[in-house]
Parts: sequence; structure tokens; C-alpha cells
Amino acid sequence: MAEPGTTLPYRVHALELGPMENFIYVIEDVSSGRAAVVDPAWEPEEIVHLAAQHGLEITDLLLTHSHHDHINGIERVLEDAPNARVHLLKPEADFWGRSLARPQLHHGGDQLLLGDTEIRFLHTPGHTPGSACFHLPAGDDLITGDTLFVFGCGRCDLAGGDPEQMFHTLRDLRTGLPRQTRIHPGHNYAEKPSSTLEEEAQGNPFMHFHDLDRFVHYRMHEHDRIRSSPYGPVPPHEAH
Repeated sequence: MAEPGTTLPYRVHALELGPMENFIYVIEDVSSGRAAVVDPAWEPEEIVHLAAQHGLEITDLLLTHSHHDHINGIERVLEDAPNARVHLLKPEADFWGRSLARPQLHHGGDQLLLGDTEIRFLHTPGHTPGSACFHLPAGDDLITGDTLFVFGCGRCDLAGGDPEQMFHTLRDLRTGLPRQTRIHPGHNYAEKPSSTLEEEAQGNPFMHFHDLDRFVHYRMHEHDRIRSSPYGPVPPHEAH
């Protein structure tokens, strides 16, 4: 995380849009005025309007995954930003099977420079085979799509979902990133819109498991029966 008083090269703007409480993010590179839209969906006019309000040029669209509620505004945004590139992980492109204009296919560990803003692609399978999180290391912001929610995680019972992969993904996020990393989820399902990895390690029941089989059973058979949104923190001793 940036030291207090440090000016970051970017700003993250959040829009809550659509009937499924989706968060759409616009990453603004301060120096260049370029913008990357994460998961353009539902009300693309609002996305285009936000960019215009701030004098931004949309040059890139970043997809955390290919579910309809995260991509149904791509075409409309591209009408206003016809030269924008569409970025997703290659495993997700293979899973999706859809042809895109100017696709930029990536692998986990790849980086994108948006002006002075570095964006790192993390491969975080579980919700879908090619799900991605986007890490902005200058300020330790992490846009997590449907991988990690505030005090929750994405479903694993849809096509391409895999609870065993989700277990390993969450473990890797928990151990591989700074605890102060700020989480920006794909849906507003919790008592607050964002949190930190430290808060998730303490209060997210999916982060409390060390046994794979117990995690899979909880994700697939218990969680949706005993919890409902808006999600709040669950102390570790109450997770299972």
C-alpha cells in the first residue's frame, strides 16, 4: 500500500448497476486520462457518462470472467470507444468460446500499463476456469470480480465452476498479497462495498478453511442454506 501522503497514479471509480447489484469499475490513469473499464454491464450509458464527466478516454475493457451479468455492455461501450481493446485470460476465452473484436488474451502474471498505472492479471479459477482478479500494486487495490466478495466468494455450481480450484485460489490470495490490499468485489452483497484482505482473513468464512474437503462441503452444501446477503463478518470459530 502507498505510504500516507503518496499520490497514486490512478483512481478507481465504482458504479453499482443492474438488478444483480453489480459493481463496474473505471480505472482512471491520472497522468494520461486513459481509462480501463472492468466488467462493462447493465447500464453502459452510465459508464460512458462517468468517463465523459472526468474527461477520460476509454482505451481498455478488462473482463474478470465471461458471465452475462459482467459483459452485457461490451458492445455499447465499444460504440463510444471503438478502438478500445478487450482483455481477458486465455483460459476464460477458451471456456467462453465467443469471438471478440480486438481481443487481448493474457495469462496469470501478465501486466498491462495504462499510462503510468500498472495492472497485474491474476489467474483465480473457481467461479469459472479463467476467472481473473486485477491487482494495482501502486496502491494495493484488487478488483476481484466473482472470485472474492466482501465476507463471501463466488458460486462454484455453475458451468465451469470448481470448488477445489476456489479453495486454492482463496488460499493463494490470502498468502500471496499484502494484508492491507483493498478488495473491490464484483457485487454489492455485503454490509459494506469493499474491505481489506486483512478483514477477509478474519471475517470471511471461506478464508478460514485449511482442509479442502471441508471447504468443498461448506461451499457446495452448507453456505447458501445458513447465510444470506447482506453478508457480515463471521468469526473464525463460527465458520464451520
